[in-house]
Amino acid sequence: MVDSLKPGEVAVLENVRYNKGEEKNDREFAKSLAALGDLYVNDAFSSSHRAHASLEAITDLLPSYAGLLMMAEITALGQALESPERPVMAITGGAKVSTKIEVLTNLVSRMDQLVVGGGMANTFLLAEGIKLGASLVERDFVATAKDIMAKAERSGCEVVLPIDVVVAQELKAGATSQVCAVNEVPSDSMILDFGPQSLAEMKRRLGQVKTVLWNGPLGAFEAPPFGEGTFALARDVARLTKAGKLVSIAGGGDTVRALNEAHVADDFSYVSTAGGAFLEWLGGAELPGVVALARSGSRAS
Repeated sequence: MVDSLKPGEVAVLENVRYNKGEEKNDREFAKSLAALGDLYVNDAFSSSHRAHASLEAITDLLPSYAGLLMMAEITALGQALESPERPVMAITGGAKVSTKIEVLTNLVSRMDQLVVGGGMANTFLLAEGIKLGASLVERDFVATAKDIMAKAERSGCEVVLPIDVVVAQELKAGATSQVCAVNEVPSDSMILDFGPQSLAEMKRRLGQVKTVLWNGPLGAFEAPPFGEGTFALARDVARLTKAGKLVSIAGGGDTVRALNEAHVADDFSYVSTAGGAFLEWLGGAELPGVVALARSGSRAS
């Protein structure tokens, strides 16, 4: 098929993961791929956290380059993590601290402010001795939350937690809810979103920073009305970005979905297409696909 291609034509292979050699980063499989072309372009940042044959091994066999989307991702994330215009704020959300330990630990050494939302915020609040009723918490990670807050203090990063919250007795769309201070959560209720005072404080802080890096919703946005905090904050970030007052970079599946539901994704400076790769990058990990391209470029020069 490749030999019969005319100028301007494209051959699309089946999913390379159907071959066992792909995930094993097998050099022989990489050779079979390399035999089909004269140069290699990786435009899949979202897969580049995997050391697979079509992402890493192949770069030893062909002149290798980053595609336009790959470069856009690396440039945007580098702008947010390596050389942001300061002050810089990170907004992190999600259900569990345990899934984002590396991300949180890395961010507190790089950010001026770290806003913690979602179920993760509950574990941080519990670490401060606040009773949270029936809210989701990871008691086994309270010590981890304390360690992250201690590192943040040493690094000069302010950890921002909600001061009031939206609570309900059950997590379902249309559930009866109320607003209360974080230290007044009823014993039979759970925290499901940021409250209005917390959002007002967030809006004030947004007016003082120059860069925002966002990964994870503030609340259980999948079940109305517990997405209102996330949507309101997203609209504020979008407004400031459009006004030229803020550089805003967001990524992660839930985050992108929330921005789309708020109809503001197009107004952010950059929205990453990646999920796992975005998280690993935020956690300070080297991505094998990106490292391989850099190594190949070094050889070429």
